Amino acid sequence: MIHAQVTFLQNGVIPLLYKLDPLQKGKWGKMDGQQMVEHLREICKVANGKIVLSLMNTDPEKLARARAFLLSELPFPENARVPVMPEEPRPHKYSTLEEAITKAAEELQEIFTVYATNPSLVLMHPIFGELNYEEQVQYLYKHIRHHLRQFGLVD
Repeated sequence: MIHAQVTFLQNGVIPLLYKLDPLQKGKWGKMDGQQMVEHLREICKVANGKIVLSLMNTDPEKLARARAFLLSELPFPENARVPVMPEEPRPHKYSTLEEAITKAAEELQEIFTVYATNPSLVLMHPIFGELNYEEQVQYLYKHIRHHLRQFGLVD
């Protein structure tokens, strides 16, 4: 399973993002296409260790439920709200969608470089706790597919 997820993350995501209209609205939520790509870049920076966040989910029972959900095949629910995200989408950071995709692709690839260099690395996710490589892949696969569904790029 992880091999298929890695292949999708390394080879499938970026070509799909190029099908977006930068101002396209999702089926749910408030982000436009470019804001979603810039959001994906940020989650990749958490997964590659460039952004360090503290654990927000400190209740052991809630953390256990969150981790069980992460490791399940259940998709993220539409309009899922997490406390680390602002209520309103952030303004565009990059001048074009293409630039945002390029920057997101760099951060996504960096995840695989970081873990190839240090396979036993464990990084903190604010909701799911400490994640190893396989858990990061599961998280990214689930989260990125959630946003690709949001914008009609996958079923």
